[in-house]
Amino acid sequence: MSNPLQQTIETLAKEKGIEPDVVITAIEDAVLTASRKFYKSTENLRTKFNHDTGQVELFSVRQIVEEVTDPLTEISLTEAQELYGDEAEVDMEIEFPKPTDVLGRIAAQTAKQVIFQKVREAERDNVYDEYIERVGEVINGIVKRFENGDIVVEMGRVEAILRRRDQSRAENYTTGDRIRAVIVDVTKETKGQQIILSRTDPALLVKMFEQEVPEIYDGTVSIRGAVREAGDRSKVAVHSHERDIDPVGSCV
Repeated sequence: MSNPLQQTIETLAKEKGIEPDVVITAIEDAVLTASRKFYKSTENLRTKFNHDTGQVELFSVRQIVEEVTDPLTEISLTEAQELYGDEAEVDMEIEFPKPTDVLGRIAAQTAKQVIFQKVREAERDNVYDEYIERVGEVINGIVKRFENGDIVVEMGRVEAILRRRDQSRAENYTTGDRIRAVIVDVTKETKGQQIILSRTDPALLVKMFEQEVPEIYDGTVSIRGAVREAGDRSKVAVHSHERDIDPVGSCV
């Protein structure tokens, strides 16, 4: 890619962690939305990104028919053959170029909004696809800010939320603190953080035991169950798969 728009597409895709084709589709959709607002007709409009020129081209698409009933969306076979010869056949589509440089400032603003929305949707889809398989996993993050008692946790390029009800009463954090929590849910909500964390879920206790106790890590001892009153007490039921290994002693 060499022209400014193509360079912008690649840069935006890299920054947002999405495929360039997603950005291109967003731009095509944006120009199409803006064009429909500007032309205000019943034409069948279509947009295409030209990789050679780096421009989004706009077309009015008409279908070849025997008898025209809607001149804005149809073209007669006779007229089509005058343009394209015998190659033109009934039910084929012909694209007639339309200018985009007349769309104006309002249309450009509309296009910008559509692009932002589409890219944001793609970002959220990526986050969901990446983290939905990681529910139950313990992560390390940094306390970024507080929102009405909830803690926003920074996890690399994404943010997660540790809700007030999922926090331990015995713990207090300040901005910049490191925090370890378990992923309990990933949502497709359009607002706010998608990744839900917990410091009170028993899964956090189980995962920490799995990480810290060698016998549990290698499968010699297994956890049968866990209950937790965060900040007060916890109970873990363990079982040894080898007679000579004391499961309780291994965890102490």
